Amino acid sequence: MKITFPHMGHMNIVVKAILEGLGQEVVIPPPTSRRTLNLGMRHSPEFACLPFKVNLGNFIEGLESGADTLLMVGDSGKGSCRLGFYARIHQVILRELGYDFRMITLTNRSGNEFVGGLADLGRDKSRREIVSAFWLGWRKMRLCEGIERRSHRIRPCEVNRGETTKVYQQSIKMIDASENISRLREVGRESLSLLKNIKQDRSRRPLRIAVTGEIYVVWEPFVNLNIETKLGEMGVEVVRCLWLSENILHRIHLDFWNWRSKSRALKAAEPYLGYNVGAECNISVGNTIIAKQRGYDGLIHLMPFTCMPEIVAQSILPKVSRHYDMPVLNFILDEHTGEAGMITRLEAFVDLLERRRKRGTGYFKAVWMNLYLREKELERFGHSVIRQSPNGKLIMVDVSRESVWIVINNQTMRKTKKK
Repeated sequence: MKITFPHMGHMNIVVKAILEGLGQEVVIPPPTSRRTLNLGMRHSPEFACLPFKVNLGNFIEGLESGADTLLMVGDSGKGSCRLGFYARIHQVILRELGYDFRMITLTNRSGNEFVGGLADLGRDKSRREIVSAFWLGWRKMRLCEGIERRSHRIRPCEVNRGETTKVYQQSIKMIDASENISRLREVGRESLSLLKNIKQDRSRRPLRIAVTGEIYVVWEPFVNLNIETKLGEMGVEVVRCLWLSENILHRIHLDFWNWRSKSRALKAAEPYLGYNVGAECNISVGNTIIAKQRGYDGLIHLMPFTCMPEIVAQSILPKVSRHYDMPVLNFILDEHTGEAGMITRLEAFVDLLERRRKRGTGYFKAVWMNLYLREKELERFGHSVIRQSPNGKLIMVDVSRESVWIVINNQTMRKTKKK
């Protein structure tokens, strides 16, 4: 059995490590390219979203490389995102194209079902070997994410443009080639040393922009046109809100200590969305609020064209942006998205944020003040209360279940307990 699967960020490194540990032969499709997208476009329904088309192209290239088994994530069509139907429709299309293969669909409804589905591929392995395979995959995942986070912080301060990206790519290759935990530790130390030796201009104070949206287009650099690298080279520190390890921890209910957790984002979005729309819709809204509370300068929302959950989030984000005075830039991605147009919009957005910073907008200063609000007034005005203070400053109060956020002239924010 030769197994192939679509690219999605660093997931190929993780899944490859697990499958090889379970004794399976893995065929990694070529890196996602324009040819991949063209193959998917040629054989996909016109209304299908971009991830569907790219995944289909990955499958075709994997089968051309000698694979005979396809591995796909799905949830039997019961999810709120069309991801649940991908495997079935891909299977029909590929059969009509004349390919002979076996399709394995892993459910993503819970962490236990997903892990159990992968573990079934190693039935002839001992429990210890199965645990070792998953542990190696997990450690590779965490190291890849750690290196990527570090590169996001270093890239806007690098003196020689492109040096961080070069070191990052070298580190990812070494992580992929590591065959055991011992070697992985050595690679981790070597990678951190290489990143630390990058010459930086520490006098710079880069803008901090959060990136959220539909999980596939956030993770896959070809699909989002390497937006994180572009922002870093513009002098911006990127803070990605979605990571594979955090998604797994959320599935098994172990993400309660992490400020980037999906659970906190879902709770933050409750004033705007009374129920879970599905996919990353509520999370995109909640991450916008959390990004403002943590003092980020702006947020970029990524979504594929025709993505139903993110269309809902897109319609709500302008209201959230007004309430929290949080600049939000939305990108709708499809096969016609041009790199030049994206760069132009990014440059304009970065220029806007730099002007806001010069005016002092968006910074948090520790300023004490007394503000008395009656409960009836809070209920009457709902989520936002705008008042004029005795000294003439404009005050905006955002009310949540446990606290009150006070913004004075868009400059001062203070979290106080309700009395």
